[in-house]
Amino acid sequence: MLKAKHIHFIGIGGIGISAIAKMFLERGVNVSGSDSSISVLVEELRQMGAQVFAGHEAQNIPRACDLVVYTNAISQDNVELVEAQGRSIKALSYPEVLGEISKEKFTIAISGNAGKTTTTAMLGQVFIDAGLDPTIIVGSLANFTDRDGQTMRTNFVSGRGQYFIVEADEYKRAFLNLRPKILAINNIEEDHLDYYHDLVDIQNAFREIAGKVPQNGFVVCPAKNKNILPILGSIHATILDYSNVSLSNYSIPLPGEHNRDNARVAIAVARIIGIDEKLIQASLENFKGAWRRFEYKGETRRGALVYDDYAHNPQKIKALIAGTKEAFPEKRIIIVFQPHLFSRTEKMHAELVECFSGIDRLLVVPIYAAREAVNSNITHHALAKAILDNGQVGEVETMDSLDEVFSAIESEGSGAICLTVGAGNIYTVAEKLIS
Repeated sequence: MLKAKHIHFIGIGGIGISAIAKMFLERGVNVSGSDSSISVLVEELRQMGAQVFAGHEAQNIPRACDLVVYTNAISQDNVELVEAQGRSIKALSYPEVLGEISKEKFTIAISGNAGKTTTTAMLGQVFIDAGLDPTIIVGSLANFTDRDGQTMRTNFVSGRGQYFIVEADEYKRAFLNLRPKILAINNIEEDHLDYYHDLVDIQNAFREIAGKVPQNGFVVCPAKNKNILPILGSIHATILDYSNVSLSNYSIPLPGEHNRDNARVAIAVARIIGIDEKLIQASLENFKGAWRRFEYKGETRRGALVYDDYAHNPQKIKALIAGTKEAFPEKRIIIVFQPHLFSRTEKMHAELVECFSGIDRLLVVPIYAAREAVNSNITHHALAKAILDNGQVGEVETMDSLDEVFSAIESEGSGAICLTVGAGNIYTVAEKLIS
């Protein structure tokens, strides 16, 4: 493990990097950090003893700092990163630190363009229930239950056992820093096209991480899937097809075939480790989900159900809609969608136009820019018009601010389910709808 007395985290409020900060705080390391906004995660870190600054300034890095860890979301000209380089302080990216942790543990990496978070949380819960005391890093706040029956809502579980269960992010090939003994590939689809050139480029990244799994390791995947089959030829490890896992005796608490596939992955990996089948079944059937993954928030004043979901690409949105229809076949489905990234909205325009087919009402709010500059040539108005012209959604409307959503939704009653959907700050709408 990295040896440092004081670590400064740039972007400390991120869902992944905050987990690393928690790990070092628990090990007695002095931790400071900065972020552009102060979130619940930041407040939790402060309560644990971290000093966190709002905004990025060169003077935020303490004189005693001997390691800087930064999120991939910042640019290389970030003032704090430049300061660290100027002072010859060792600087590592969040994925590089994950790689250092991975060297010391039996690493189980959960990858894929969809389902990583839920699968990581499911598998982590199985390992907790099996008494294996795993270390877990998940890309959301998962609802884990400890051995005493207490619920932990966290992105990090500190374990003393040999297993490291980690959500493996493909963006910018970050997961190539990991050294997995078991690699799960849930699926491969086009995504992150602001970085990857095309599907082939994405497949090459997955081929590279799969090739890192040792001969005595395992790659768990849907081996006959048309997007995954081409990457399997050069793998030295044993390939295990999770599609063959039967759920005939299982009752998975989350709806949709995509969530049943997530469970199949967790079962396949748990079986490799030798965990008892009845324990696996009981653990998954009591799984309590994760933040922003078909998360039930409550009801509006008129009785409409409100759910929130992180789905932000067409494949995830289709899976979400299918699961919602399965769980609530009689409900009127309303989606409040916040497109994520101008580049994704542009490059996946045709797929986004098609993916909402079959719902009753769609409200499209302004595009969440995230790490990109605003592009006025790509608008939520144009996307909404194309969806309306496609004729597969009952009603399509545009909202020019999140605040407009509340008056638009207030007439919906108990016959409706309203989903706030997207990877930006759309979840704040769900929270206000039930207040």
